[in-house]
Amino acid sequence: MNVLLTGFEPFDRETVNPSWEAVRALDGWRQGGAVVHARRIPCVFGVALRALDAAIDELQPQLVLAVGQAGGRSEFTPERVAINVDDGRIGDNAGHQPIDQPVVAGAPAAYFSTLPIKAMVRDLRAAGIPAAVSNSAGTFVCNHLFFGLMHRAATRPVPGMRAGFIHVPYLPEQVARLPGQPSMALATVVAALRVSIATALAVGEDIRETGGQLH
Repeated sequence: MNVLLTGFEPFDRETVNPSWEAVRALDGWRQGGAVVHARRIPCVFGVALRALDAAIDELQPQLVLAVGQAGGRSEFTPERVAINVDDGRIGDNAGHQPIDQPVVAGAPAAYFSTLPIKAMVRDLRAAGIPAAVSNSAGTFVCNHLFFGLMHRAATRPVPGMRAGFIHVPYLPEQVARLPGQPSMALATVVAALRVSIATALAVGEDIRETGGQLH
């Protein structure tokens, strides 16, 4: 079984992105019979989806966890829903700044994660890691990738594939220049991803996928 983990390149004048730093630390990690494959995604509208598609085509993964940075959050946050809107408060790394544009024209207004997000949060908290379900992935490239991922899963599925998106806080070195902002140590983010993968794999087919509404 292949697990695809994606993280973003730095953006908005940052020199590091916690999502990629954590994801690449798990490249090659094995959980039971599953092996993790890490891929770096450009923080560029459109290009991000092409990179994701290429990785899915290559790996045919049974589990996809896309990960992104959410500066200002203090918890590890699995996302519940992706919306069909691109609306950049800033430009992406290619200078594109779409305003109120669909991610995929003619696609549904939203898709729900098919990860067991509540079970993941439960297990993360039991492991001593701050975590919460998030109901908004924003409208920047993170949500763009999340929506594109779920649209791919709905329209060109890999058999048995479950997928979703997780946001992680800044790293401590980032907030050294941003006084008052919360952060999470890289080792904690990596540990949280391990727990999340283990939970998603353990849940497997035993829990019916209901758009993240798992108890």
